[in-house]
Formats: sequence, structure tokens, C-alpha cells
Amino acid sequence: MFTGIVEELGTIESLELQGDSATLRVAARTVLEDAEHGASIAVNGVCLTVVDFDDTHFGVDVMAETLDRSSLGSLRPGAPVNLERAMRADGRLGGHIVQGHVDGTAALVSRTEREHWTEVVFALPTSLAPYVVEKGSVALDGVSLTVAAVTADTFTVCLIPTTLALTTLGSREPGDVVNVEVDVLAKYVERLVATGRVAQEAGRA
Repeated sequence: MFTGIVEELGTIESLELQGDSATLRVAARTVLEDAEHGASIAVNGVCLTVVDFDDTHFGVDVMAETLDRSSLGSLRPGAPVNLERAMRADGRLGGHIVQGHVDGTAALVSRTEREHWTEVVFALPTSLAPYVVEKGSVALDGVSLTVAAVTADTFTVCLIPTTLALTTLGSREPGDVVNVEVDVLAKYVERLVATGRVAQEAGRA
């Protein structure tokens, strides 16, 4: 589990596509301080397992499912990526519960620079629309954010200077695509309600 609080910006060293999978190598520092084989690190919001590492880099394998649902397959050497280690059991939940299981992607529609913050609008995929609500939580490229507004086909978030400076969202422009993870609690509620409805209908039969 993660919190959506990015620890550092890493840099893609290489991405080797291998049919229905890929091998990704990332340059980093902070997330390697207590690295070990099998550790989980979120790369742009995607939970990946460390398969090798040294003092300055780590390598991960990326499956077809992850390539299909996320933007990782489009990364190129030199690209910055948001990095976060899995949350410790005794740590603070500074953001919200983030699994690192990306639900889909969204394109940046527009960004408006305010005096002390930036308003960013993203296209809202139809499949994710039921889970995105005003003042709810969403993770974009692994960054925990609060939804400021929602329309039928867009949602808006507001980025403070710290987020702009310390994550990839500060350099995103219209047309760029980000990974989206909706609040897992919303998905559980939907499932529970649907299951309860089926049980009620079965009881009436």
C-alpha cells in the first residue's frame, strides 16, 4: 500500500519492450536507501517489484496488463517519474490509501496558472466516472490529490507549489497522459451494493 506522497523524482534509464512485457530500469536515490529484492516501489503510481538494484538504480519487470492500463509503455530514457516506497505499518497516511493498481489513464485538457497554485483539468474516462466525486480522492501518476470539480466528461485538481516542484505534474502539458487510480473504497462500496441487490432479488424469487 502507498499514500500518494511522492518521495523523489527518478529518471528512466531504459525501457526494453519484450513482446507482452517490459523491463524498466530507473535511476533513483531516496527509494534505494532500504531497497531489497522483492520490495515494492510505485513508479508514476504503478506498484512494481524490485528485481535488481545497486546504489543508484533499480530494475523492475512490467506485465502486459500493466502496459495496457498505464502509460509506462510510452516512457523514454531521460523521462522523470514519481517514486514512492510502500508504506510502513507504523508510518503516517499523509495522502490517502493508494494501492498502486492503476485503473486507467486520463489526458490533460487544460491548465490555468493562478497566483499561488495551478488548476489542472483532465478528461474523465467514462469507465471511471462513477468513482470520481467532488472533494473525493484520486491518485494521478501516484500523487494523492483532492478532486476540486467534476463535469460529465472532465475533472479538476488544484496543484500547490510543492506538488508542482516535486512531482512530474508540474511539467505536464495539454495532451499529456497520466495514470489514474480511483479511491478503492468507492469500488468496494459499489461491489457490496451490487451484491446486496442480487441477494435481495434472489430472496424474492
